[in-house]
Amino acid sequence: MNSRCDLSKKKCIPCQGGAAPLKGSSLVELHQQLEKNWKVIDEHHLEKEYFFKNFREALAFTNGVGVIAEEEGHHPDVFLAYGKVKIQLWTHKINGLSENDFILAAKIEDQAHLLSKHAIAKAYLHGLEKVLEDAWHINEL
Repeated sequence: MNSRCDLSKKKCIPCQGGAAPLKGSSLVELHQQLEKNWKVIDEHHLEKEYFFKNFREALAFTNGVGVIAEEEGHHPDVFLAYGKVKIQLWTHKINGLSENDFILAAKIEDQAHLLSKHAIAKAYLHGLEKVLEDAWHINEL
């Protein structure tokens, strides 16, 4: 989605206390720019669960999210379990959603896509390695 790409290229800006949280149509417009499965909960926070083959992949994703959060100066709540990571985002200073939450969500999506491509490439290389090993053993006979 093109608008999501635009959102992920923005930078989180420190929120000023006293600003009003997003509500109504402003919230809907930003939500539509995110990939599916991001939920807006009670117009207060964003939430999404990611699923992985094992704990190692879930932890790698969590660490990537941590790096992004530090770079953006905006920190989600992250719940890590075997094969699953749940992300919750809201702007604590205003006790609700700001554009920063949507920017960070879009950047987290980019991280998920990168990890997915890495896992696909790794599986392909592992399969190729197996084919080469089999060919090597056949040639030894």
